[in-house]
Amino acid sequence: MRKSGLAPAAGIIDRIVSPRLALFAYGSLVSVASAERTLGRGIEHAGAARLGGWRRRWSLARDNLRSEKTFARPDGTTPPYCLGLNVDPGGGGVDPNGALFEVSEEELDRLAVREIRYERIEVTGELASTAGAQFDRVFAFTAKREHFAPSPPAGAVILATYALAVEAAFETLGPNQLDAFRASTGPYPVEVIEATLVRDRIPPGNPRDW
Repeated sequence: MRKSGLAPAAGIIDRIVSPRLALFAYGSLVSVASAERTLGRGIEHAGAARLGGWRRRWSLARDNLRSEKTFARPDGTTPPYCLGLNVDPGGGGVDPNGALFEVSEEELDRLAVREIRYERIEVTGELASTAGAQFDRVFAFTAKREHFAPSPPAGAVILATYALAVEAAFETLGPNQLDAFRASTGPYPVEVIEATLVRDRIPPGNPRDW
């Protein structure tokens, strides 16, 4: 009897020591293939979600001339900046939709290697999703201050490979999810270009095509 009485307590202790963690993905990490490539394991979405009180926009600026990858236009010229998706609090617009998938603490660190211009934040209390209730803590990535660009820098572009990968990911996320993505993101603020990779010094552990 004493042995059976200890089992629930042990389960509670395990729950405290090892909380269930999830990532709220709102851009390229919505793509199962992209997330799997980074983590090296199979990924299943736990469900769609919205991030209440936040906004999604093309407000992450990457220095295309000095970062780990440089892309050129078809005519050979190199744009000074490439824009990426970002979420930041406020704005009063449509809450951004995205996908949840379960991760470990080590995998969050692994994702941070990929998201080198973003910082990890906890958004547990701001998540609107029944799927989110199964997790103890939920995290997302938002642009670091030095890479945050509320207005696009002069000459900035969006890489077509990135834009198409994100839209394809939301299309496969579920009915109306691509429409919800577009409604909560708005139109592209700069030109979307087909680009050629001309320099690649991407660090180990950071597999991506943009």
